[in-house]
Amino acid sequence: MKWLIASDIHGSARYCRMLLDCFAREQADRLLLLGDILYHGPRNDLPEEYNPRLAASLLNEYAEKIVCVRGNCDSEVDQMVLSFPLAADYAVIDTGASLIYATHGHIFNEDHPLNMCRGSVLICGHFHIPAVRQHETYLYLNTGSVSLPKEQSYHSYVVFDGDRFVWKDAVSREEKLTCCLPAGCL
Repeated sequence: MKWLIASDIHGSARYCRMLLDCFAREQADRLLLLGDILYHGPRNDLPEEYNPRLAASLLNEYAEKIVCVRGNCDSEVDQMVLSFPLAADYAVIDTGASLIYATHGHIFNEDHPLNMCRGSVLICGHFHIPAVRQHETYLYLNTGSVSLPKEQSYHSYVVFDGDRFVWKDAVSREEKLTCCLPAGCL
């Protein structure tokens, strides 16, 4: 199964459309969203084409293919306009070889990881900076942000094909970073 993974759309209709175009082009089976879907939050500037209502409508067309976790800018009112669940703090994806713990990053993150078995993957958004770091017991990944990248990073998303993670620039479509799925605990 092929997953497209992204975080921090922050209500940008432009980057939501671009992400969904990438989803189609990559021929992914599932879309994993790591939170901060509709609201830009008080610490961020408005993203390009800020239109949470349109972003929700675009995403709702793919509701059956979306797995989503809650970010710090997501709220109950967002759930009222989204056709897929948004309330969980994390999700666990069994790859058959390892476990992927998907979370936004504001509660569980590299400095405060979940209680995971050795060889797991912790994937987050929240910090808007793509990252890969191997820890003693787990692999930490950050998708970056599709709409509001920080520290001169790119408008990023990740493709997971069951064996490796590939970071791509949603604008240029270039591959930027890759890493393999570690041998897991299963």
